[in-house]
Amino acid sequence: MSAIIYPTTNLANTEQLVIERGDGVYVFDNEGNKYLEGMAGLWCTSLGYNNRELIEACTEQMSKLSYTHMFGGKTHQVGMDLSNKLAEMLPIEDAKIFYGNSGSDANDTHIKMLRYYFNAIGKPEKYKIIARERSYHGVTVAAAALTGLAPNHTHFDLPFDALGILRTDAPHYYRSAVSGESEEEFVARICNNLEQLILAEGPDTIAAFIAEPITGASGVIVPPTGYYEKVQAILKRYNILFWADEVITGFGRTGNDFGSTTMGIKPDLMTLAKQLSSAYMPISASVIRPDMYEAMIEPSSKVGAFGHGYTYSGHPVACAVALKTLEIYKRDNIFQRAAKVGDYLQNSLRAFENHPLVGEVRGAGLLAAIELVANKGSGKAFDDGSVAGFLQKHCQDNGLIVRVVAGSSVALCPPLIITEEQIDEIVDKISMGMNAALDFAKRENQLS
Repeated sequence: MSAIIYPTTNLANTEQLVIERGDGVYVFDNEGNKYLEGMAGLWCTSLGYNNRELIEACTEQMSKLSYTHMFGGKTHQVGMDLSNKLAEMLPIEDAKIFYGNSGSDANDTHIKMLRYYFNAIGKPEKYKIIARERSYHGVTVAAAALTGLAPNHTHFDLPFDALGILRTDAPHYYRSAVSGESEEEFVARICNNLEQLILAEGPDTIAAFIAEPITGASGVIVPPTGYYEKVQAILKRYNILFWADEVITGFGRTGNDFGSTTMGIKPDLMTLAKQLSSAYMPISASVIRPDMYEAMIEPSSKVGAFGHGYTYSGHPVACAVALKTLEIYKRDNIFQRAAKVGDYLQNSLRAFENHPLVGEVRGAGLLAAIELVANKGSGKAFDDGSVAGFLQKHCQDNGLIVRVVAGSSVALCPPLIITEEQIDEIVDKISMGMNAALDFAKRENQLS
């Protein structure tokens, strides 16, 4: 066993699969076995593996300028070029962009910029942030506090109160609706809960509401129709900013440029990472409205600096790779292609709706989940993740990588370059795994 402390891993069960190389939508282990990478790594390798253009962009930039920083007035052309290109794409007009290295640190940056901004405009009491149950926003101290998943909280003693983190309902109709409640009634109830939370806390104390347009690690939850329309009306009423965490849903994943477009959101802040560089280099972006940036200029001048930044903020090699990634997205119509192939994936997965183990199939574009249940009629969840874990292992043993999230939801997030034939391969292997998992569940008396 190596000296690594592994991330998001059962530390008693490490080093089970050693990935050695990748090509297209496939990866290969150190024994030569081939796997269709049904999760695009960690929701991120949008253009697949061994993309020569991205490799060449990286190599060329390393040869030209391997590193320089952006502190104290220094900059570089590729960083400015990336920012201008990205700003053209964003649904926030004249957006301003801060670069980091991961979605987690980008969300931390947003917390700090929110506080900086509201201090600058004379509202220091307006610092609280509403996050949702079953949300995922990262694993740094502040980002983990925003996250609404128990495994990311347990044993870490996170400072929720000090950070002003509030919690509201997850928009998960299948799992959270009360008996006999329609989707419309469900939306009305949880949005009323949100408004009552705001009133109880005091609107003047709340800075922002953070949401993934469609969730990832919490089970690919697609909110019901009308949810975001009602949420945004409430936030506007009380002058609370909408903060869209687009780390997973950004750049074509849901069949549009951003998940905000898919779900009808008009964000004030956006968090980007993962597919910004097709994961070839670590880079993230914290995006804010121009008026927020303008309000920060004079206070930073008085202090002598905007006292936030990372050694690798706007790393030139990461910027070069991200710039090339955006170029490929546009040139090759990747988002439009993902929408078409995404429809094929969603329609293909609907075939599992009648399977005895399946409670719900959900998703948008090339992002999906199949929720496994112990009782199809009642929707009763499994007591543990053993059945879903069996399915995940069966798929892996047969050359398909999927990921179990939120207990017993089997997530899929293949590279945007995947073909319909390769989706057929995914569906065939999941089908075999599903039948084997049903036999396993029966043997282990897991059904009820």
